[in-house]
Amino acid sequence: MLNTKNSFGPQGWTPDRLGSLAGKTYVITGANAGAGFEATRVLLSKGATVVMMNRSADKSAAAIATLKQEFGSSADVTFVRMDLAALDSVREAATELLEKVPRIDALICNAAIAQVARQEITVDGFESQLGVNHFGHFLLSGLLFDRIEASAGRIVVVGSNAYKMGLKRIQFEDLNFDTNYTAWSSYAQSKLAQMMFAYELQRRVEAAGKNVTVLVCHPGASRTNLLKDTASTFNKIVWSILSRIIAQSAEKGSWPEVMCATEEKVEPYKLYGPTKRSEMVGPVGECPLHECALNQEAAAKLWALSEQKTSRYWSP
Repeated sequence: MLNTKNSFGPQGWTPDRLGSLAGKTYVITGANAGAGFEATRVLLSKGATVVMMNRSADKSAAAIATLKQEFGSSADVTFVRMDLAALDSVREAATELLEKVPRIDALICNAAIAQVARQEITVDGFESQLGVNHFGHFLLSGLLFDRIEASAGRIVVVGSNAYKMGLKRIQFEDLNFDTNYTAWSSYAQSKLAQMMFAYELQRRVEAAGKNVTVLVCHPGASRTNLLKDTASTFNKIVWSILSRIIAQSAEKGSWPEVMCATEEKVEPYKLYGPTKRSEMVGPVGECPLHECALNQEAAAKLWALSEQKTSRYWSP
């Protein structure tokens, strides 16, 4: 039973707990807008170095210009182009990143696509949400792991409450939903896969005696552009109405991932995020975790499959 008392107090975790982050380097996927952008703002405000890994060079340049206007031209924020939907792009981006970044204190796997209206298949043959949200991040984490470990760093996986709202399992018999595609079930599977991967990675890290911590959070219901390019027109309209009523700001949506990247008093095998109104909004702290995310047999099967699909066979 989850202790309902928030360990960070009634206000939950906020960036006010942060001290100086000078000398620390954070890598964030999908950081030119939404929660990733807001996380970058918080980290830069504390003197950290941030490297964005985004798909769009133009949007990244605009985001960096905005950040330098706010924090000054000396703000240490840069960009590496990466398309999580293409494994070759992930490999190239990881190579470029490792050439320019001597340490990684945390990799924040923030980028995601959601509610893709009709089935789309990536260049590597994956259902798009599973490809971007899980397989792309699985490969990136493997390629950057040694650099993260050398810094005694963290890998932060940004999940979603959707993980427990779909089938609550990985559909190994039809990963791409070829027979019965729905935007919701496929998205839920992709987020469950991400979270299963994170908990399995932590188990493997501990077994290998490596110095990396893997943490999982979710942003709750936040006003971001997550559905802008992918959802059906109906879902976009519904969300635009609902978000004004039930959602919090993208800034508050970024707090769980910043907390997991920086806070000392967080633990593996937990789920952190907003704690009120079915974990959609409210003070940030520990949330209930459905057992489906901790299924070790399914997680081991998913790991082996992910290695095969990405051609990245790695052990911590």
